Amino acid sequence: MMTNSSILPDCRLILCLFLLQIPAYVLAEDNGLTPQQLVGRMSQASHELNYDGIFIYRHGRQLDTMRIIHKKGPDGEVERLFSLTGHPREVIRNKNSVTCIFPDNKAVIVEKSRPYDFPLEQLLEPIGSIAKYYKMSITGKDRIAGNPATIVTIQPNDNYRYGYQLWIDDKNSLLLKSELKNESGYPLEQIIFTKLDVVAAIPDALLKPSISGKGFTHYDNTMLSRSSGININNWRVGWAPGGFTMSNIGVNAQSGNSVDHMVYSDGVAMVSVFIEKMKDNSQFIPGASKMGAVNAYTSHTGSYQVTAVGEVPPSTVEKMAISVVNVK
Repeated sequence: MMTNSSILPDCRLILCLFLLQIPAYVLAEDNGLTPQQLVGRMSQASHELNYDGIFIYRHGRQLDTMRIIHKKGPDGEVERLFSLTGHPREVIRNKNSVTCIFPDNKAVIVEKSRPYDFPLEQLLEPIGSIAKYYKMSITGKDRIAGNPATIVTIQPNDNYRYGYQLWIDDKNSLLLKSELKNESGYPLEQIIFTKLDVVAAIPDALLKPSISGKGFTHYDNTMLSRSSGININNWRVGWAPGGFTMSNIGVNAQSGNSVDHMVYSDGVAMVSVFIEKMKDNSQFIPGASKMGAVNAYTSHTGSYQVTAVGEVPPSTVEKMAISVVNVK
């Protein structure tokens, strides 16, 4: 979580910093379908396949190699995401919880599972709801990991959100590559699979963490009560780009500090707004920060610190953060 008082990162924000562009897996075939239909089928089928893939994640000047394993069974979905390069970390999700394991911090954070925990799942929103704010088109053919692919471009109609480009496998309709692009068309983040296997079954052993967590500090936020002293109903985001509505609210607690947040989405992009009571001796530093394509802006209203975070242009998170008001 991007707050001055937090020591360990918020589990969901790690997912954002880590993989805000994880591709979904689809069943559509390139048989004359419109881009909306291709993305719609991709969205509908994204949870139905068993797969095991390795991909390269580029953000800024940094390259990470990751592995993702997904299993669909009678008890729901289980996903395991872990790094193959750099600092070791693992994320495991089932229908009830998301567990983040950070060996460097000797910490395990457990959160409630919810929609959008893994990126690009926001494309499960009805396609018609985003048509007003994005133009979707088929813009070419390419070859990724030895497989012919069709390129689908999702272009925003204003400067308050970023664009996307998706490479969809012509044979299996899997998303083989994705790019997040700024208003000038420059790729801010890129994911490209180097290996992707769709299989009939995934052994349970592949979904268990390789790190035992023995001797780690465990933070269990699944049973968290609203003890922050903040009534989220008293807060309003006074400005958001057209199409952005509040899709979720929640509370997180780390290091004895509770932070409330609101999640806004337009069906493609997401922005989280965090609100926390500042400590009397805290040194508040307002302003912008950036990690890869994730922009953040921290402001304050009265004795509360407000931070807006998302894969949107800097002006969007700034305007949203400074617009937050207490309407009590």
